[in-house]
Amino acid sequence: MGFLDKLKERFTKKEDSGQYLSGFSKTKESFAKKLSRFAFGFKGVDDEFLEELMIVLLEGDVGIETADTICEELQKRMKKVSHPSFEDTMDGLMEIMHDLYNEVPDPCIQMNPNGTTVILMVGVNGSGKTTSTAKLTKHYLDQGLSVGVVAADTFRAGAIDQLKRWAEKLNVPCVAGKEGADPSSVLVEGCRYAKEHQLDVLICDTAGRLQNKVNLMKELAKMRKVVSREIEGAPHHVWLVIDSTTGQNGISQAKLFKEATDVTGMILTKMDGTAKGGIVLAIKHVLSIPVYFIGLGEKEEDLRPFDLESYLYSICEGLNS
Repeated sequence: MGFLDKLKERFTKKEDSGQYLSGFSKTKESFAKKLSRFAFGFKGVDDEFLEELMIVLLEGDVGIETADTICEELQKRMKKVSHPSFEDTMDGLMEIMHDLYNEVPDPCIQMNPNGTTVILMVGVNGSGKTTSTAKLTKHYLDQGLSVGVVAADTFRAGAIDQLKRWAEKLNVPCVAGKEGADPSSVLVEGCRYAKEHQLDVLICDTAGRLQNKVNLMKELAKMRKVVSREIEGAPHHVWLVIDSTTGQNGISQAKLFKEATDVTGMILTKMDGTAKGGIVLAIKHVLSIPVYFIGLGEKEEDLRPFDLESYLYSICEGLNS
């Protein structure tokens, strides 16, 4: 049984397979369809094939560094196969993408065993931080955990109001400061509320400013310092929210935030709105930041835990048929 067949067998048993297929439909239309065209008149993994494959990978936002690595490894592997078929090549390609992502295994999301788990949500304005905070809240509520949110994006009044509405809809407490207030003071208030009410999870929506890297670093450093004073080990997670439709610009954002703070994981939003789902591989390969959640739609339940096998099968569905 080939790698793609194994992927299919495991994928069909997953509960959220339908959401993955729907969410990555645009990427599959672009990626799998283009690769399928190589089946006609396939002559092996020669320079012409590799050049065409590179174009498909770059158009899918895999990025030049990651695409180079994939093509070089595919060439090496197929040299070891006597007269490789198109199916052999696609099996090899998907297995390489799988292995590349898993070069550095993603650590499991650890919860604070001694109290509230504090999650800082960071990212630029418009990336989907506030909506992702709400969807993440729903995710943990569904696990039976008590959750609170903090509206610490005090530079944008709309973000405060938006999170308040989400909190009311989800029936969770929302600690919010006034517009223009010191975000760190709001985080302190949120941590104290979480301790007093023994919340399992506290998700903190922060401001998304990139205009001045020095100020960003100072602000994030201050936030980390104040929450660590209130709750031991906090923040337990710093998750960077990236709008996947921004493509390679998302990697630039990720590099800056990684320099500014200890980003421990990624949330990629709006995957259903892009045909360039290769950004997942690019971010992991270039920055070694694990992707923990992906946005596959507008509904609260459409923020899904990232599953590498589901991702790969969804973007290549049809290649093994």
